[in-house]
Amino acid sequence: MKRHFVWLVIYAVTICGSVAAQTSRIEPAKAAASTRVLTYQLDSRLMNRKMPYRVVTPVAYYEKENSGRRFPVVYLLHGLTGHFDNWTARTRVVDYSASMDVIIVTPEGEDGWYTDNLTKENEKYETYIIKELIPEIDKKFRTIDRRDHRAIAGLSMGGFGAIKFGLKYPDMFILAGSFSGALGAANITEKQFPGAIGKTINTIFGPFGGEVRKANDPFDIVRRATPDKVKAFPFLYLDCGTEDFLFENNREFVALLLEKKVPHEYRQLPGAHDWKYWDKQVGEFLKLSTRFLN
Repeated sequence: MKRHFVWLVIYAVTICGSVAAQTSRIEPAKAAASTRVLTYQLDSRLMNRKMPYRVVTPVAYYEKENSGRRFPVVYLLHGLTGHFDNWTARTRVVDYSASMDVIIVTPEGEDGWYTDNLTKENEKYETYIIKELIPEIDKKFRTIDRRDHRAIAGLSMGGFGAIKFGLKYPDMFILAGSFSGALGAANITEKQFPGAIGKTINTIFGPFGGEVRKANDPFDIVRRATPDKVKAFPFLYLDCGTEDFLFENNREFVALLLEKKVPHEYRQLPGAHDWKYWDKQVGEFLKLSTRFLN
């Protein structure tokens, strides 16, 4: 518990550095021929506004011999202060995925921590993705609409969201991944850390120790999981740079996974909380995903 509190202090002090790191840019390589990157908008009833998202379809999607073929889907979630177009603008994910025969979807999560806001009616970031966006993708594109052909991953705030979705909706995802995940976000409060981060998280998750926090805390979900629930979890993938301020928090979570015997893979590598690191790791995750999705 003491180590967890130390992480929260580090998080509050260094979050500005995290945001600055996300502004760095990696120039994506030229997209492979026939790979398409398109932007759409979903007229969301839950959010009461149009929500943008981006879809990357592989070369094979448009080949004549594959006209009736369906494809698995990987959802990639952005981080705090980021947006839906970050993955295609700041990494080489288009090139990595071109020959992997998967559809990639990058939703807009704003700064909502991929959680239904306790106090704001039209800020249902979790239910929007689960109940509106995923059905929209399965309707609009030639997807394989089954758990064993759907994965989700994200960076920082998105890593928190992806792991949380995997644990809360194990019937929907075969694989959930986190790069530099802010996995302890549900334990931050405005009282401990005055300012924008604490205030936003208080608004979203409610009072410390409340049911909303417990229901959206990956640590608490794993701790409370019975052996039967553990067996139902998707395979979890986590990585974090050794120079990342979230490094110890990730190690704490992995220790819990080991204790509860949750199937997972963990990599700790040289790197910081930046796009240079995430660019490499999303490529690694996509390679791993093909083992599960195909």
